Amino acid sequence: MTTKLSTKGQLILPKPIRDRHGWRSGCRLLVEDRGDHVVLRTADSIPETTLDELVGCTGYAGPQRSLEEMEAAIARGARESR
Repeated sequence: MTTKLSTKGQLILPKPIRDRHGWRSGCRLLVEDRGDHVVLRTADSIPETTLDELVGCTGYAGPQRSLEEMEAAIARGARESR
């Protein structure tokens, strides 16, 4: 099957492909650039990660921070990077 890229960079996926994967209007897709080809996957197929699992990956061993403290640190970092 082939399809055509629009002038806006939009692509219409053929209906048999959409039906086979259960992709409907508004479905979120993950686009992976693999160098010589592109892979589309349903974004929801990525396993959810809990905050505890994510924090465990950072190696941070300091005191627990509040959401307000984290947001302030992010804002500070954004200002400093300008």
